[in-house]
Amino acid sequence: MNPPQPETAEIKRMLAAIETDVRMTARETGRDALGQRVMQAMARVPRHRFVPPDYRSLAYANRPLPIGHGQTISQPYIVALMTDLLNPQPDHRVLEIGTGCGYQTAVLAELVAQVYSVEIVSELARVAGARLTELGYDNIHLRSGDGFGGWTEQAPFDGILVTAAPDAVPRPLLEQLAPHGRLVVPIGPRFGTQMLTVATHGPGGTVETATTIPVVFVPMIGGTGLDPR
Repeated sequence: MNPPQPETAEIKRMLAAIETDVRMTARETGRDALGQRVMQAMARVPRHRFVPPDYRSLAYANRPLPIGHGQTISQPYIVALMTDLLNPQPDHRVLEIGTGCGYQTAVLAELVAQVYSVEIVSELARVAGARLTELGYDNIHLRSGDGFGGWTEQAPFDGILVTAAPDAVPRPLLEQLAPHGRLVVPIGPRFGTQMLTVATHGPGGTVETATTIPVVFVPMIGGTGLDPR
């Protein structure tokens, strides 16, 4: 019997680490396991293709890594948890704010019909777009710009996922959620601990919010339009 290829073994260790973290945070998240579709997507996306060459040996470690321009690729557990909190369905249209290297984008693209992603750093957007095309994703629409305003022309969205931390929920994003849609976003100070928050668009335009676990994300830059509530 041939030994497993290094990437296969590394992916298995990454999935096991995610499962461990999920169990450890079950009280805060309300989840003692993540959905099977989400975990399968985490297994399929080649994370080593999204990290700089100097960090390839750590590509499947359960930790964030720098990707340049002061940005990071998130810890696999956080990517998996945020994806699961979004409750992605095969027919969904999802907006991502903060493409970064494109890793979270690819995970979403494995799970939903269409992904629209906005990245404020033009060079990151350019490189991520080329990488995602090379990997064969044809359901991702990427543009460079300020994510605070969302993507009005393509709204409404069944889900919106934000991978940088604003001080409060950007109102334009709430307005672009479809009925019963979910917004997953880290909320908190620019430099410090934030709370991973889920906002659900209810009937009559009501919004219900719930916090889960403390996280540390890079600050959301650009734009205004913060929800003062």
